Amino acid sequence: MLKPFFFADKIEAGCDEAGRGCLAGPVVAAAVILPSKFILTGLNDSKKLSASQRADLEPQIKSQALAWAIAEVSCQEIDRLNILNASFLAMHRAIQSLKIVPELLLIDGNRFNSYKQIPHQCVIKGDAEYCAIAAASVLAKTARDRIMEQLHKCYPQYGWNSNKGYPTKKHRKAIAEFGSCLQHRNSFTLLP
Repeated sequence: MLKPFFFADKIEAGCDEAGRGCLAGPVVAAAVILPSKFILTGLNDSKKLSASQRADLEPQIKSQALAWAIAEVSCQEIDRLNILNASFLAMHRAIQSLKIVPELLLIDGNRFNSYKQIPHQCVIKGDAEYCAIAAASVLAKTARDRIMEQLHKCYPQYGWNSNKGYPTKKHRKAIAEFGSCLQHRNSFTLLP
């Protein structure tokens, strides 16, 4: 059972990212502020949900949230900053885009670069523990999957419509055969 909040008396934004381990495409983050009485059956860590379950949850999260925002950091920025700092930047961009200023940030993971003067709490596997982080994980994942499906139309040889840029055997085989493209992260080990 997911926890509804960390502190009952604060406006909390859950934050998570998607695509950190990919070889291609942006890293995408979401920030979500939920109402205190939020209930959404089936909400969980996006990695534990099927694509159709995430697609069902996404509009419900967006309609019930007090505020939500999605942001991305390009593969070129990832190469310049490194993936950890790029993930933090994506979260910062999402937080900055919220229509409500949160009083506490709930961050999925064990590290975060502070954002302005807003206190934060890192929660390892927080997307399976807190509603707001789980909601952010669903929004980040669905948004990133759509981006990769669009990029697939320009670069069909890599199979991003199915692997979403992750380092599958098929993806790596395509890199070996066709080389990398502008959407690959050149700072990553594209071929073992």
